[in-house]
Amino acid sequence: MTRKAFLKLAVGAGITVPLSSLAIAAYSRLGSRQRASAIAVPPFHVPLPIPPILQPTRTDNSTDYYEIIQKEGQVEILPGLRTPIWGYDGIFPGPTITARRGRQVVIRQRNKLSVPVVVHLHGGKTPPESDGYPTDLILPADSNYAATAHEGHATVGGIGYGFKDYTYPNEQPSATLWYHDHRDMFTGAQVYRGLAGFYLIHDAIEDELPLPKGDKDVPLMISDHIFNEDGSFFYPSVDPTLHEEGIEDGYHQGVQGDTILVNGAPFPFLELSNTRYRFRLLNASNRRIYKLALDPPPPERAAFIQIGSDAGLLPAPVPQTELIIAPAERFDVVIDFSHYAIGTQVVLKNLDGNHTTSQVMRFDVVRSQPDDSAIPDRLLPDEEALNPAQAEVTRRVILSRSGKRFRINGKEFAPNRVEFRPCLNSTEIWEVFADIPHPFHMHLAHFQVLSRNNQNPASTDVGWKDTVRVGPREMVRIIARFTPYRGKFIYHCHMLEHEDLGMMDNFEVV
Repeated sequence: MTRKAFLKLAVGAGITVPLSSLAIAAYSRLGSRQRASAIAVPPFHVPLPIPPILQPTRTDNSTDYYEIIQKEGQVEILPGLRTPIWGYDGIFPGPTITARRGRQVVIRQRNKLSVPVVVHLHGGKTPPESDGYPTDLILPADSNYAATAHEGHATVGGIGYGFKDYTYPNEQPSATLWYHDHRDMFTGAQVYRGLAGFYLIHDAIEDELPLPKGDKDVPLMISDHIFNEDGSFFYPSVDPTLHEEGIEDGYHQGVQGDTILVNGAPFPFLELSNTRYRFRLLNASNRRIYKLALDPPPPERAAFIQIGSDAGLLPAPVPQTELIIAPAERFDVVIDFSHYAIGTQVVLKNLDGNHTTSQVMRFDVVRSQPDDSAIPDRLLPDEEALNPAQAEVTRRVILSRSGKRFRINGKEFAPNRVEFRPCLNSTEIWEVFADIPHPFHMHLAHFQVLSRNNQNPASTDVGWKDTVRVGPREMVRIIARFTPYRGKFIYHCHMLEHEDLGMMDNFEVV
């Protein structure tokens, strides 16, 4: 799509789009205010931690029951310093939840923080009352928050007082999902403080594949942070207590850190064997887009074999030399370390980073081991592709900046307004336009990418997705099926400060 055509569409929608030169200049200034107290962290000094798997408190014939307490914690992220975090069960990342397709999970989330919280299962096909609508607050168990303070705020699942039970049917294929905070106007700050964790769904199809398993199936949550001199996170909230909304000037485009964490550890290393490993990559950063590559790359072959996307396994493996991963996207990949000699150190690079952000972690090939895993030519028995000819509606979604605020189709988020009303089980095409980079996320409905600027999708756009990167002055066409629940859901930019500053809207399945 040409710049002229995009501006014409934007003007028709009644919004203001800055000239590209101004947009790029403002974008490049982001994070220009340096922290004098920021700490230099030496890379590859800390082993990669693996988040613990949460055990259910009880089970019955159909359901596994869990309880998670959201509370403050103190963790050693930087050697010798304690970092205050907000965590699920007081840890960062939160505990991993493993689920089975078709087996229901109920999680009681207790709030022992000082502010309201909301929990969203990102990528879950979830009933609206458990989806984590941004105003479905769980009020603190012990605080001055009163119900009257929230009167007039439209909710979907209501207000919780001290706790809320979330029900997840898990009627979807095996996939790497994650759960995180989704409080209206505070998502960026609260996820940044640590409220994020993995949620892995498994099924019989995945079980039968000879993919790497056990300790060779590794989740990697990538995020970037800024540290103060005392080891605490720096986040530019106007009110550090997060009772009042707002972010300091200079950070409206989003917060980027100078220290990359993987599973909560800075630039870690992982010792492994010369075998295949499966890595579940999640970009849990507020704003940063990564361009991942291996250094050195394996000789004469692709660095990554992509086997899955946001919403599950691909029909067939796809070789990838590099992976561009936007906030909230997931890539399920296999790396074959048999092509490296024992003693090789392989760095996971960020080709779009500079200085401290150009390296993510390191893989150390330290031992030889037999390998009975394989990557089959087919991962799914059949491929389901939505047919654009069967789409009942084509909708247009324009993501744009307006000063220090962000809008969709010229409007900021309003809980009481519904923009689109797709019918249950219908198929629709959405054309998503962006002025600057925006990762577009849709709740409930998984989708497939049809094109970028009326050209072929990117190689990493394969499979079923719930989040897609939309580049500057780009149009991405997606096709989605709205199933299996009626009710009100949201779609938004997943650069969390953009979302907090208005780039979110409602759709209602009718």
